[in-house]
Amino acid sequence: MSSESEEPSTTIASTDDQLITTSKKLFDLQLSNATINGQPSELPHTQPQSPSVAAPTVLSRTPSQSLLLAREGYGFRPSTTPSKTGSAITTPLLPPLPNPLPLAIQDEEQKNGRGESSSSPIPDQYGLGWPAKSTLSRLNATAEEKLEREEKLASAVRTLLECIGEDPDREGLQRTPARYAQALMWMTRGYEERLSDVINDAIFAEDHDEMVIVRDIDVFSLCEHHLVPFTGKISIGYIPNKLVLGLSKLARIAETFSRRLQVQERLTRQIAIAVQEAIKPQGVAVVMEATHLCMTMRGVQKPGSTTVTSTMLGAFRTRQKTREEFLTLIRSQSRI
Repeated sequence: MSSESEEPSTTIASTDDQLITTSKKLFDLQLSNATINGQPSELPHTQPQSPSVAAPTVLSRTPSQSLLLAREGYGFRPSTTPSKTGSAITTPLLPPLPNPLPLAIQDEEQKNGRGESSSSPIPDQYGLGWPAKSTLSRLNATAEEKLEREEKLASAVRTLLECIGEDPDREGLQRTPARYAQALMWMTRGYEERLSDVINDAIFAEDHDEMVIVRDIDVFSLCEHHLVPFTGKISIGYIPNKLVLGLSKLARIAETFSRRLQVQERLTRQIAIAVQEAIKPQGVAVVMEATHLCMTMRGVQKPGSTTVTSTMLGAFRTRQKTREEFLTLIRSQSRI
């Protein structure tokens, strides 16, 4: 009888031990997987707490925040609430990423007024406006590194020629790899241009609150999907808010962004946001009309088709009459 009475207590004790062991394993797993701001947690492992004590808080970025962070640098910014003037503020909500540049380069950037503490009109850590993964290495490359980059690109072009069935050693193609490498670097020179340098100090205080438009700006860019050109015209308009931008700077901003691998939708928005962040006007409007060779010389092959994109910020987005006035002015026949 005594042995039979002891069996239930042994079973209960064994069950309690299993629960405690399982609880501890789950607790340790939580700590090992915990992340704070995307970095592994440094919290030490401790004994499991009683049910009355609150479990430790695990801080991590939500999936939407992680997606926004992944998109930064390619023309996307987290959306925020418009300001009282109707101007959309587009500065990223997430904290900036650590500076990947060596300390020596960071010090040099600070001396040149181009570092994080600079008074750049573009709230971008490097003044580039959405730099891509390798933009900084290209921007800060030495003469030797630039030459090495072109040689590497020329070697890739030679491989392309061989793959399509050509002879890269025949007379007409002997220097083509080097020519194309130099041409491609020139056609994508927007990666080497800082918006802070493009705008420079061409921001002026003026008591003008009517529309300013620069229209029919010719742009040439490369489609990032097929690396073939698309060309067109851009019209940029804004309503000043005590500050105006030098007229040529609107064209230069469009040129900087178009000289990168692009899609038309992103290019249109990048230009609008750059003007918005530079002078904080009451509103910005950008309309682009372009022809894409990836649609006319390949694929669907529809010559004569055009693509129109627009971005409206601030007053142009919230006021229908203001938007209609802008669209009417850019479509009117020039008298010059």
